[in-house]
Amino acid sequence: MSKEKILIVDDEKDIIELLQYNLEKERYNISSAFSGEECLEYIKTKLPELILLDLMLPEIDGLDVCKFLKNNSRTSHIPIIMLTAKGEETDIVLGLELGADDYITKPFKVRELLARVKAVLRRTKNNIHTPKEKEIIKFNDLVIDSIKHQVTLKDQPINLTSTEFKLLKFLASHPGKVFTRDQLLNQAWAEDSFIVDRAVDVHIRRLRQKLLTCSDYIITVRGIGYRFKEEV
Repeated sequence: MSKEKILIVDDEKDIIELLQYNLEKERYNISSAFSGEECLEYIKTKLPELILLDLMLPEIDGLDVCKFLKNNSRTSHIPIIMLTAKGEETDIVLGLELGADDYITKPFKVRELLARVKAVLRRTKNNIHTPKEKEIIKFNDLVIDSIKHQVTLKDQPINLTSTEFKLLKFLASHPGKVFTRDQLLNQAWAEDSFIVDRAVDVHIRRLRQKLLTCSDYIITVRGIGYRFKEEV
């Protein structure tokens, strides 16, 4: 039985062949494009369940492709994993802010990439059947109750500030997804507030201290931001 359709967009033939071989072994249905233009032509008639998108592409680069896809109501739901070269930290941040779901740097380990693909597809499926913001979120002994605006650990309440609660709820509502500091700022602070992005680090540090044994649920993605542990 065939699995989800994945579109690989990369101008390096060897990379496409490597990815195609390993993904097809996992029974994914693979298509490929060698440029941003080919990618945009492809999605005019077919919609994949996932796009592996290289950022360094001829003519139309990967960031522009990502921006187009995420701003188009027909394609905005398609998850994107960016393929980037080391040292492109700025592009990674921008890609995540444009709506990309994850990234992996070249050279990459095939096993890691396959794990990322499975995680993003699983997350996407779950989002189809459940609302993005649940009223009650449970991770083992940690319970986030939006109705009562309360967080408990082993049935004991944790005293959080409003900002800490917003940050925790938002991260926990999207387990596994990486968010930049700017994205977290937009979720936790009012639009007219003037807050530097490093304020997020301070609140995350305090939040971890209050979460005690669950502090490792919030994972730092070096140079990018934070994500909530996908499986706990």
